[in-house]
Amino acid sequence: MKVLLIDAYDSFVHIIDQYVQTLGAETTVVRSRTRTPAELAALEPDAVVLGPGPGHPADSGHVELVHHFSGVVPVLGVCLGHQAIALAHGGTVERAEQVMHGRVSAVRHDGAGVFQGLGNTLEATRYHSLIVGDPLPEELVTTAVSVDHGYVMGLRHRTLPVEGVQFHPESILTTGGLQLFRNFLGFAQGADVRSRPDVNIAEPRPDVTAVTSR
Repeated sequence: MKVLLIDAYDSFVHIIDQYVQTLGAETTVVRSRTRTPAELAALEPDAVVLGPGPGHPADSGHVELVHHFSGVVPVLGVCLGHQAIALAHGGTVERAEQVMHGRVSAVRHDGAGVFQGLGNTLEATRYHSLIVGDPLPEELVTTAVSVDHGYVMGLRHRTLPVEGVQFHPESILTTGGLQLFRNFLGFAQGADVRSRPDVNIAEPRPDVTAVTSR
């Protein structure tokens, strides 16, 4: 299996790379906005991981990739990538009341998708000052929330193999992080979505207010 990992200039994306390779997949790591969506599609990945990074998701290049790859191959968004999935489907991203940089908190989830086999709660490492606005757009469902504030910590497309997590599963302090990636690769391997027509690339929502901090 070939996994395209988009590096949004994050210090720890190499750990995601190591996790995915440990699980038997071949990875290609590409810095965000260094290639066009068409050039990335030419690499013929079987799955795409949109990595974490600083800044606002509207400025990351991730939103365009969500549009380009959704319905073509499975997509997993981590932190910034999670926020980009929400934006791509008409959702919002806003500043959280409390900044979470390197903090561990309990996350309650639905036990499905990437959360299979992880009980109904886990300890998650969080590095973010932005959150996905609630409620989500109609085509997305909330799959996980933080126990402390009820923030959206996970989302899933209702019909396509697209999921996002706000926290960092690659952190050593996150419980079940490797299993989360294993689950993603498992359903990515079984997905048959290449026959779907390409989704046209759309511009990010014009009403999104850029926030420069993570």
